[in-house]
Parts: sequence; structure tokens; C-alpha cells
Amino acid sequence: MNNFSHVPPGFRFHPTDEELVDYYLRKKIASTRIDLDVIKDIDLYRIEPWDLQELCKLGTDEQNEWYFFSHKDKKYPTGTRTNRATKAGFWKATGRDKGIYSKHNLVGMRKTLVYYKGRAPNGQKSDWIMHEYRLETNENGATQASIR
Repeated sequence: MNNFSHVPPGFRFHPTDEELVDYYLRKKIASTRIDLDVIKDIDLYRIEPWDLQELCKLGTDEQNEWYFFSHKDKKYPTGTRTNRATKAGFWKATGRDKGIYSKHNLVGMRKTLVYYKGRAPNGQKSDWIMHEYRLETNENGATQASIR
């Protein structure tokens, strides 16, 4: 049985950007125990956005936001470009990345992505929006895992 459906009565999960990056993602990267394990690991590129609700729901209440960890998939084995394609479409970055700060220190970045059905460049824009969070390291490089 799915342990994500057994959250305490009245439980609400509405973390801030800072909490997502500086608590959940940092602990996930460090393989440190998270007090209440409410963010599931999934392979985003094998799942369509409309399937996320069933995989990532908490409790029995209706939700319009879902949280999950997913590793970045590289477009080419030796390259740095990210593959954001699924079987039915692709996630396209939009706008500028937003800095996430904790006590005036940059701890991470938030990227906004929109899902398009079909293949680029002729994909059809959908209403699905995702925020991808990443840690910022001292070398100013991105980590390999993200909360989306």
C-alpha cells in the first residue's frame, strides 16, 4: 500500500521555495533522512503530466500541486543538454530562472517549464506548468536531482 496516502489528518503540504531547496532537496542530495517522507521519487521522462496526480498525491483530498524528486536526463551521454521529452510531448523552459535565497544567501534556482503535446517545434502548448528546483553549489554548478 502507498505510504503517501497515510498522512496525519489535517496534514497540508505547502512548502516555500526556500524550504523545498534548503531542506528537502539538500537532504535528498546528501542522502539524509527527511522527517516526513512526502516527496516521491519518479522518472519524469517516463510519465505524462496527467499521470502525476495518482503517483504523487498525499492523503485523500483533491490537490492541484504535486511534489516529486526526479533525476535530470541528459539528451546526449557526453553532453550537458537536458532531455525533457516524454512519449507524448516535452517540457519547455520559459522565462528566466529565479534565485532562491536563505538569509540573503543564494541556495538554489527555480526554473519554470510548460508542457507541450507533440514534438518540437510543432508542439501544442498545454495548461501543465512545472517548477524545477535545483541547488546552487560553490562551483556554481547544478546538482543532478531536482524537485519538480
